[in-house]
This record gives sequence, structure tokens and C-alpha cells, in this order.
Amino acid sequence: MKFMILVKATKDSEAGKMPTESLLSEMIGFHEEMAKAGVLVDGSGLRPSKNGWRIRYGKDGKRTLVDGPFTETKELLAGYTIIDVKSREEAIAWTKRFPNPSIDRGEAEIEVRPFFELDDFGKSPAVDKARELGLQKG
Repeated sequence: MKFMILVKATKDSEAGKMPTESLLSEMIGFHEEMAKAGVLVDGSGLRPSKNGWRIRYGKDGKRTLVDGPFTETKELLAGYTIIDVKSREEAIAWTKRFPNPSIDRGEAEIEVRPFFELDDFGKSPAVDKARELGLQKG
């Protein structure tokens, strides 16, 4: 079962402040533990929203580009980690140990969401095509 750990943005991360050496070391150490346990798939920090964009889809089918920055930090992400574990309980155990991602060690939040597995969608030509493309192993 794959889970994505979403690290919520803060004012510091949106301002482009880089993590302290202590925080960076703690995060990399934790990711190393997950790698050694064979559960780490990927993980990285994200640049501030001023470097990003959104695409808005209208009812008329029109797509509009909206450049960052975006003002509401509680809706933004500062990083992510993807893990592949045997159960929800194992994912919870790992995420309870996830280092506080806040630069100032103040309040922070991570959100954890399970991935859909292709089997969740049932049998269909689209799912078969996804498997052919290697979009999801298994």
C-alpha cells in the first residue's frame, strides 16, 4: 500500500527560507531509516508557490494559467514523502515518527493520504492501458 505524506507549507517555507542544518539532517536521517527498511519510494521538498502555477478548468472547457504565489498557505505544500508499506497501521507508525518539518520547530502539520491502487478501479480497458504504461506496478 502506498501512502503520500504531504508536508504543509508555512510562512517560512513560502518565504523561501531554507531548513536549518539540524532539520535537514533530521529529515535526511529519517528518510535514510525508511530507505533501509525498504519503505521509502520518494521524497523531496518543494519550492515556494511563487515558483509554481495552477491550471484552472472552466465549465466551458477553457484552461487558464494562474501563476504563483498563492496567498493561503494552509492550502499549500512544502514537500512530500511517498512510502510503500504493508498496512495503514504501518504507515501510521512511520508518520508518527516523522520529524517536525517547521523551520522554527513551531506548529506544523503533515497530511497522509493513501494512493488508489489500479485494482480499486475494477477491470477496464483504461486500467489495462495504465498497466501497459507501467503507471502502477502490481
